Order: sequence, then structure tokens, then C-alpha cells
Amino acid sequence: MGEFKVIETQEQLDAVLGERLKRERETVKKEYAGYLSPEDVKKYEGYLSPEDVAKKYEGYLSPEDVTKKYAGYLSPEEAAKKDAKIKGYETDSVKTRVAHEVGLSYDAVAFLKGEDEETIRKSAETLKTLVGSSNVAPLASTENGVGKADEAAYKNVLKGLKGE
Repeated sequence: MGEFKVIETQEQLDAVLGERLKRERETVKKEYAGYLSPEDVKKYEGYLSPEDVAKKYEGYLSPEDVTKKYAGYLSPEEAAKKDAKIKGYETDSVKTRVAHEVGLSYDAVAFLKGEDEETIRKSAETLKTLVGSSNVAPLASTENGVGKADEAAYKNVLKGLKGE
């Protein structure tokens, strides 16, 4: 041991005790590292305890249980494939509608390009100018009285059959 030194001032006392107090505080901090201080406890007074939380959420699933429960559902890759397929259907629907509005036949839908309505419409108008207007004969007669000639012919045939 060393010689005894008389402490005569407060600064000398603080220097001797300061290091000893610092070491003691560090050991206490290490010992109680995972616990709340009394000041921290006051901050959390209105919150639930772990037991209360367990009781409150008793019927709910844990993250692991949720993963097990929904394991059979779509993966992100499968969802992306389905989203792409749906987008294709939507694009085809827009192409069909635009082709009808521009006056193209439904067979011309396969030749339209673009992902949004604006580019599809430009493509349809360009195709319409290249193909030109096609005046296709209507499927049914639109003139009045054409069917009456057919009826008269049938009546003459029937009159000829009655006489025999």
C-alpha cells in the first residue's frame, strides 16, 4: 500500500472519490441493463402489461401462424404473372373499343399497337388510313318492300297447288 495522504480540499476529495464512484455506477448499469428505471416506469403507466396484452390478443394469430395459414396463396411472382395477364386483357379491351370507334373491323384489333389508349388510337387511325374505308354490304336488306316480291312468288306457287 501507498502512503496516506491527507485530503485538505474539496477538489482533492472529488478527485479521489470521482473515479471510485464512476466504476461503481458502471457496474450498476451493467447489472440492471435490461430493466426500467423508476423514471421510465412513470412514462409507461397507462400501458398494458405483457399478461394483459396476451389476454387482449388471445384470439389473434402470431406472425408465424399467419405465414402458415396463408402458405397456399399466391407468391409475389405468381401475383405478378396474374397482374400481367389482367393488364393484357385490359389492353385488348381498349384495342377492341378503339377499333370499333374508329370504324375498323374486329379482325384489325390484332394489328393495333400500344399500351395506353392514346397510342392505340393513333395506331388505329393510321391503320384506317392505310386500309381505307371498306364499304361492306349489309347482312340484311335495308330497303322497304323487297320481301313483298318473295311473298307474292310464294302465293302464286300455293295457288297453283290448290287447283289439283
